[in-house]
Amino acid sequence: MLNAVNRDIPDTLLADGKEVYQGKFYMDGKYVKKDSPRSRRHVKPQDTKLCKTIREACEKCGAKDGMTFSFHTELRNGDYVASMVAKVLVEEMGLKDITVAATSLGDAQDVIADYIEQGKIINIQTSGIRGRIGEVVSAGKLATPAIIRSHGGRPRAIEAGEVHIDIAFLAAACSDEFGNAKGTGGKNNFGSFGFGIHDSHYADHTVIITDTLVEFPNLPSSIAAIDVDCVCVVDNIGDASKIATKEARMTDNPRELMMAENVANIIVAAPYFKDGFTFQTGVGGPSLAVTRFLEEYMREKAITMRFALGGTSSSICQLMDKGLVKNLLDTQDFDLGAISHLAANPDKHHEIDLSEYANPANKGSYVNNLDFVVLSALEVDTDFNVNVITGSDGVLRGAPGGHPDTAAGSKCCIIVTPLVRGRMPTICERVVTVTTPGDCVDVIVTDYGIAVNPLRQDLIECLDQAGIAHTTVEALKDKAYSLVGTPDELEWEDKIVAIVEARDGTILDVVRKIKPLQLD
Repeated sequence: MLNAVNRDIPDTLLADGKEVYQGKFYMDGKYVKKDSPRSRRHVKPQDTKLCKTIREACEKCGAKDGMTFSFHTELRNGDYVASMVAKVLVEEMGLKDITVAATSLGDAQDVIADYIEQGKIINIQTSGIRGRIGEVVSAGKLATPAIIRSHGGRPRAIEAGEVHIDIAFLAAACSDEFGNAKGTGGKNNFGSFGFGIHDSHYADHTVIITDTLVEFPNLPSSIAAIDVDCVCVVDNIGDASKIATKEARMTDNPRELMMAENVANIIVAAPYFKDGFTFQTGVGGPSLAVTRFLEEYMREKAITMRFALGGTSSSICQLMDKGLVKNLLDTQDFDLGAISHLAANPDKHHEIDLSEYANPANKGSYVNNLDFVVLSALEVDTDFNVNVITGSDGVLRGAPGGHPDTAAGSKCCIIVTPLVRGRMPTICERVVTVTTPGDCVDVIVTDYGIAVNPLRQDLIECLDQAGIAHTTVEALKDKAYSLVGTPDELEWEDKIVAIVEARDGTILDVVRKIKPLQLD
């Protein structure tokens, strides 16, 4: 069946009421039944929840074959906990038929790829899927198709009972012996606990894993002891210095700065740029650099930002220190500067969980209050569909994260990307995989020009009035192809290796196993 982004979804995936994507507001106003965790009561007073080992905690929580285990990844590439726990479950306890429901997976969790190949882990449900795990899944070695959801789609699926977490293993920068836990106050601080908070509410059991045990009560806490079964102390939960990725840096590239300045000019030309406007940016270099140019315009117009949302970077914290941002609503922190800023400014940083942030099945997530979001892309096609998860070779190597959520909820979604990367066009006829539908994208900014979605005639008029030149997305595609040539079509096998859900739970696209390269 063809969905609203013209992707053919096999009928075999449309069982039990599952539907194909039918537009960004298709589910608006529909009722959803919320799931409830199976919680073990602790009525008698407890002396402590401390366990000597992770295995002891697993056994106390009844870990067994066929269960679903969740991990949060605020430590990003510096995370040790997911791999640490996976080794206990598989190598020490010999468990099999495991489902991993992580907020994201990447190089730090490479050991999970081994367990997929061994047939011990049979399903992955995640937002990000990178590194060896992405390669193994793309090669068709996972027993069932991975399910890829956005940051808002994940809590929606958990609350609806589509994902039932048996045990959540949550890394904490510090915790007391009863499980009051935070992302700061330890030796490996990661800042906001936004990824883990929701799991602690909905998992049957929650295990806190920390390398810094503090005196009870550890308040105010991000994770409450009433949601925690066990606490384990380890040598190190991770390496916080690896939180910042090479993408999450302030660029000094002239071409990227030029694109960032053009984005800022578009924002200023839009009717939403006024006192109290709201804003989020992604982690790409040009995206982060937009804040540098916004500062000048904000001072010129004597306006402030009511809140900045989502993943927080040092650049947006610096705007707050200059009195230009009133509140930071954090789901995660992208660098050590932002982590330190959260710890030093608890009255202005507000940790929010992923459901508050972007769940389309609640009564109003924060993304619905965004005026502007600036995002990056691997590819954008002539229907304005965006791909952020599969490379030009068809291999899974990215994450939708909050990309589809903020694009759908914001008044103005701007994608900033170079026209080509190496020998590959970024603006193309048809993206490899749709992760953010074109009906959610408003403007594309490249180093060779700007294109506005024809659905947004109001923005086209604003740009015209401001004297900002723009062209068509087709013209950008033609320019890209003239520079690097028309890309060859990828060849796929029938086997589906991953299902990409739209944020509302409908099926947006599928990823198939790529055909092996045939050498002469």
